[in-house]
Amino acid sequence: MVQPDWDQLLTGIVQLDEHLHICYMNAAAETVLDGSRKRLLGTPLFSLFSYSSLEPEVLRQALRDQQSVSDSDVTWIFHDGQRVTIEFVAQPLAAKSGAAQMLLELRQVDQIRRINQENSQQQQLQAAHSIVRGLAHEIKNPLGGLRGAAQLLAGELADKQLHDYTDLIISQADRLRNLVDRMLGSHELPDRAATNVHEVIERVIAVAQLSAAPKIKFERDYDPSLPELTMAADGIEQALLNVVMNASEAIVDAGLADQGEIIVRTRVLHQQTLYGQRYRRCAVIEVQDNGPGVPEQLKETLFYPMVSGRAGGTGLGLAITQNVVHQHAGKIEVLSEAGCTRFLIYLPYIETRHTNGADHAK
Repeated sequence: MVQPDWDQLLTGIVQLDEHLHICYMNAAAETVLDGSRKRLLGTPLFSLFSYSSLEPEVLRQALRDQQSVSDSDVTWIFHDGQRVTIEFVAQPLAAKSGAAQMLLELRQVDQIRRINQENSQQQQLQAAHSIVRGLAHEIKNPLGGLRGAAQLLAGELADKQLHDYTDLIISQADRLRNLVDRMLGSHELPDRAATNVHEVIERVIAVAQLSAAPKIKFERDYDPSLPELTMAADGIEQALLNVVMNASEAIVDAGLADQGEIIVRTRVLHQQTLYGQRYRRCAVIEVQDNGPGVPEQLKETLFYPMVSGRAGGTGLGLAITQNVVHQHAGKIEVLSEAGCTRFLIYLPYIETRHTNGADHAK
């Protein structure tokens, strides 16, 4: 009888003994569990993780009852901080020795969910821009007429004191026009130059420290090997400042300024896919805070223009940030729960981009 070659499967296969120690794993399982068979054989499965949403007792109970068990949303966090989301099916096996064993089928779903999230984010961005463009057209034309009429009226008024009213109309019309322009965002690609990302971040932190509550602590966790990035420095600085100021304001609004902390870290990722495009290298700038987290009702619309969780907020900061990041072929994502919110900005090194295996210089 031909033995199946489990290494040909894309699904991770792990065989556990009665103590939940690994006694077999295929090649796909090495990827899911982030380790080689040689190193992991004989290791207790749950010793690999600092956190598991799947309790070991669930598998032990399934072994005792000789019942299958499954879950489509299991979170594992490894000791190095790496997080994976998997779906699994576990079923008891009858070993030749008579000892109880269990077979796990593991499928990592992070990538699938990330692709779905990226597609959803693109659709939301396009829908939001379409709505804003329509609104802008309907608002800017009457504003232009209103401003022009106020100027003509000012020229006809003999009483100079009445100019205060026409000046008010003109200034408010200009303010609303600028607001609409900010909602639209620039569609022109800005001039770019090779820039040290950490210098940009330092300017952002300097501004934020002057504006934020003085008790908020700023931490830096930089990757010194991060190469210079070809970018529009002013745009990226504004995008990062919006994120950092949002974090500090959330901490202050929640009354947590005394123990408030914002961490800005940088990393380089290799072979990263953003919106279906593969890049050899990608800079990741992460802003993490220990505030109350993004309200559940805002998570799906966080980057929409005019959406804000703060009283008096314009809701434009994150919309502008997303627009700037997209201009750089990048992506922004948010991971948030109470006590830990992380904004991750992915900025690819365009000059090392490759398509269908061919490299292209920008």
